[in-house]
Amino acid sequence: MTRTVETPRPSRPAFLGELFEVLTNRGRRLLGRRGAGAATESPDLCELGEALLSRRGEASGVAIAQDLLAAFEDADEATRLAFLHDLAERFGPDPAAVRAALEAVQRDPEDALAIEALHEATEPRRQELLRRLNLAPGGTAALVRMREELLAHLKGNPALRRVDLDFAHLFASWFNRGFLVLRHIDWNTPASILEKIIRYEAVHAIQNWDDLRNRLQPTDRRCYGFFHPQLVDEPLIFVEVALTEEIPDNVAGLLDLDRQPIEAERASTAVFYSISNTQRGLAGVSFGNFLIKQVVEELKAELPNIRSFVTLSPVPGFAAWLARQRQDEMSELIGADQRLAFALLDEPDWHRDRAAAESLRAPLLAAAATYFLRARDGKGRVVDPVARFHLGNGARLERLNFLGDVSANGLKQAHGLMVNYLYDLDRIEANHEAFAEGSAIAASDSVTRAQPISNA
Repeated sequence: MTRTVETPRPSRPAFLGELFEVLTNRGRRLLGRRGAGAATESPDLCELGEALLSRRGEASGVAIAQDLLAAFEDADEATRLAFLHDLAERFGPDPAAVRAALEAVQRDPEDALAIEALHEATEPRRQELLRRLNLAPGGTAALVRMREELLAHLKGNPALRRVDLDFAHLFASWFNRGFLVLRHIDWNTPASILEKIIRYEAVHAIQNWDDLRNRLQPTDRRCYGFFHPQLVDEPLIFVEVALTEEIPDNVAGLLDLDRQPIEAERASTAVFYSISNTQRGLAGVSFGNFLIKQVVEELKAELPNIRSFVTLSPVPGFAAWLARQRQDEMSELIGADQRLAFALLDEPDWHRDRAAAESLRAPLLAAAATYFLRARDGKGRVVDPVARFHLGNGARLERLNFLGDVSANGLKQAHGLMVNYLYDLDRIEANHEAFAEGSAIAASDSVTRAQPISNA
């Protein structure tokens, strides 16, 4: 079914918000309701949903929407899950309306109005329910939280998949690029937002306020985030940037609290070293590709001396993939010599032993090149999710960095491996098209040469 584009309501000025709250309270009184949380018995969420769909007055509808969202958040997990199932089973398309519309199309397949009526009839009722819930004060944030809960139940409840499709459809419209605002986050940003940067950082944990200051305040550091008008104090995604004189091969130097900052005008390279999505309920809604490209434009305008735009990225699936290849004696993705060398990976603190680490450099980088260039998942995609993101954006796999991250997490997920993806502004579109159309991977000669001869 073709899905239509949705547009969120713009945020209201303060005086209009107060007026709307008055109207909402009047609507609640007209309905005989005493306000959210005032009832002595837990309301039936499904009944509230039906009531909301039946109302035509906006004020009374908002009152019901506010009550439903409050009741959902106050309910226990079993009640919330039951309501999500009700959304799947009881708030789908109206079968009678679909049959009538389908019969009209069968009578005259060329009737454009009949086709449009069929399209409208097949839309699930829950989509309109979600739209009306979005009108309540704080409705957008509440719906993001509701979908976060839904995602947690998907694995064991396949019927909820169709509800998730409707959430994803509406969110893709409500959070499209046209409604997002890019904001520079620095040490003077309100503390309420800075606290969330600490909490949401998903790549390199921020240890304390000194660590955060080191990432935001120096002249050679930048941080940018996308915000939505309905979530003004909630960054949806943010990227941390280091301005350097060369492409870095390890993250420790970037995060070192004792490093000496450089003047931004001396930098020739902008390094995107951490990108964090913050709202689990917005999973599948893509922000990162727009964010990186807009930040590149911001930095080009501010600092024309920046000539290279690269990442210093983790490789979250490499260690698990390599473990599977080692266990599979029939695997053709690693060679016999590599298998022997990889026995050292089972030794604790192998990376601290200079001789052991050096003996692993070549075989590990060869396996990493194979991982990126040849390994595929069950859907035929590049295995690594971070690689899929950057290659899909049009970046080039530029360099493999041995022991680029020797933190506990870096060693656990990738045996210390990190990579640089290069955003060559003259090649982004061509690389993107080649990857999207034929899964062609743009890679530098150094990465290609790292593959073992037998695997190349």
